[in-house]
Amino acid sequence: MQLSREEQALIEGIDQQRMLDQTLAWSAINSGTRNLDGVARQGQAFADLFAGLPGEVTLCDPTPVTAMGADGVEVELPHGKHLVLSVRPDAERRLLLTGHMDTVFPEDSSFQTPEWLDDETVNGPGVTDMKGGVGVIAHALTAFERSEHASRIGYDVMINADEETGSLSSAALIASLAEGKYAALTYEPSTLPDGTLAHARGGSGNYSVVITGRSAHAGRNPDEGRNAIVAAADIAVRLKAMGHADMSVNPAKIEGGAANNVVPDHAVLRFNIRPKTTQAAETFESNLKTLLRSMEVQHEVAIHLHGGVTRPPKPVDARAQKLFDLVCSTSADMGRPIGTRPTGGVCDGNNIAAKMVPVVDTMGVRGGAIHSADEYLIVESLSERAALSAVVLHRLASGEHL
Repeated sequence: MQLSREEQALIEGIDQQRMLDQTLAWSAINSGTRNLDGVARQGQAFADLFAGLPGEVTLCDPTPVTAMGADGVEVELPHGKHLVLSVRPDAERRLLLTGHMDTVFPEDSSFQTPEWLDDETVNGPGVTDMKGGVGVIAHALTAFERSEHASRIGYDVMINADEETGSLSSAALIASLAEGKYAALTYEPSTLPDGTLAHARGGSGNYSVVITGRSAHAGRNPDEGRNAIVAAADIAVRLKAMGHADMSVNPAKIEGGAANNVVPDHAVLRFNIRPKTTQAAETFESNLKTLLRSMEVQHEVAIHLHGGVTRPPKPVDARAQKLFDLVCSTSADMGRPIGTRPTGGVCDGNNIAAKMVPVVDTMGVRGGAIHSADEYLIVESLSERAALSAVVLHRLASGEHL
């Protein structure tokens, strides 16, 4: 099958040079998650971009989020506002498209400006992950709105400000917007530079275990102390042993302690889990509580747990597979066959799939080396992926069923 004349006409107006100019300008805005001023600038730039579509743009306040400090005290983490565009909210069939405005590069990063690597490739912060991807959303929707079938479906676009740190302040917003949607597309970059799509994903959870013991002199009366570092180390070893084929456990950091002659009365153990199934995550939670209760008794310490699974596992059911098939067949019709592969990485697609919504979450640009100063964008993929999305949307609107 080839593109119809109508589909070909839809994508002919996609302006790659304009997409590139926008992406380079956005890349020069530092929008590391914790740089709230930069995130606000980027959010406003995206608000201006999406204002050209036939809907209402809103900048939504983040949900309050706390983190556990090294001293065992919860502190609030500030976040930027999240952008939502709502188009035809009363349509019977509605879609969700998501992206993010934040990057992993902090305000004081040395990686701040884009540079050309060759005639086809540009290096820059966020060019691929995922400022180029946000541009793909806007230009794909602009092209789609020229379809005679566009009025049949509505959609929400959500661009959050905290995806790179787990979407903790936008998780409730994502869940609310995903509710009842027919399908979703998320614009993380392709898994490989050839355009390969991420298929099934595992989940992810981050935890902090705060241990409170009792200090004592390490020489005069050590037996009167209750060593929080020893308890944390014991827990870390036991946690590692809880890993299995369907879930890995990574004890990552122990904070605490004081002078060498003092029995430490405080420690914070931080760890990550990667469950492949919801059952594995639920079983781990139950076993974790049992472990911590036994560690309190054995080490005579007090333990407080903070955190949990923030990215549920993302299996691919029959309806989700149909969406993958639609994207792949459309790309083949456009002369670029693409495949799929499972991945251990996580993204907002995990949260969307948890609401039983079919989602393909690597609809963004082609490139590589994300989360590093070598991040690069394959420039031709800007218009290529915008065209792919525009035709997928057109086909969903004109009768394709999942």
